[in-house]
Amino acid sequence: MKFLDIVLGAAAAGSAMAAPTCEASTKSKRAGKFKFVGINQSCAEFGQDTLPGQLNKHYTWPATSSIDTLLETGMNTVRVPFMMERLIPEQLTGTVNETYSQGLIDTVAHITGKGAYAIIDPHNFGRYYKEIITDVEGFKAWWTTTAALFADNENVIFDTNNEYHDMENSLVANLNQAAIDGIRAAGATSQYILVEGNSWSGAWTWVSSGNGESLLNLSDPEDKIIYEMHQYLDEDGSGTHEECVSGTIGQERLQEATKWLKANGKTAILGETAGGPNAQCIQALTGMLSFLEENSDVWSGWLWWAAGPWWADYMYSMEPPSGTAYTAILPSLQPYI
Repeated sequence: MKFLDIVLGAAAAGSAMAAPTCEASTKSKRAGKFKFVGINQSCAEFGQDTLPGQLNKHYTWPATSSIDTLLETGMNTVRVPFMMERLIPEQLTGTVNETYSQGLIDTVAHITGKGAYAIIDPHNFGRYYKEIITDVEGFKAWWTTTAALFADNENVIFDTNNEYHDMENSLVANLNQAAIDGIRAAGATSQYILVEGNSWSGAWTWVSSGNGESLLNLSDPEDKIIYEMHQYLDEDGSGTHEECVSGTIGQERLQEATKWLKANGKTAILGETAGGPNAQCIQALTGMLSFLEENSDVWSGWLWWAAGPWWADYMYSMEPPSGTAYTAILPSLQPYI
């Protein structure tokens, strides 16, 4: 999410919100039209200006009770953002930090232990220590090391990197291919791989940005690539405003990407989406999700941004029990879960 730094300072200063304890029973295959529906559990990537940072001061891990509560709604997928530099510090070809990796491993184990999917999301925007990643072989090595931690877990999904932006399209394509190759080299041969595009991986700019052309020929020997796109419904698509452009803006912004998917026989997931707690945004969101259902031959599902224990009164917070979106928007989204 490209506006994350706006809220990091306030969020890190807050305290974790309590969530009710429950026992969730989640099916790995949903009865609905979507294969994946769920939530971004955002908190382990906080404090991006403070690396490596301190646990529970600069970043934290999701509350398992909150994960359980959201899975109990029928969601079956949790995307877990984290920082590349914290998992493998100093250099892309290095070794894992055992303390941070254990936090990620434990979170993933809890999610998949409930029968749900866990998306491993290095939330780095195509950067490593704030520098654009140009070492393609190093990126492959980073992914080989990381994927090896989860190679035996079929409910893990790998997301190559969050929201590449302001990069050469050819580099984004090469990094995605290197990630695919590194993941498969680690022995992770049964899992899906989510590939993201340049220009913040926006669905509404997927074709105009050149992603459609540059990422078309990515190859995977297991044929399990899913294109991950993001879409917000405010005036500039940044997800920084409560207001949505119109009640139909959601489906309108997915039109071109959907045409591209159908024309090229590809499948996508809407990996981040959200709108404000008001009638027009709820109309836009439900209209968009209805459109996704109508085109579920190419759209495999959607994920809300975001939940997490430090989001406090953030306008899109889906954190139980009192997040703004959890109380004001989730009931309207329930038919699409």
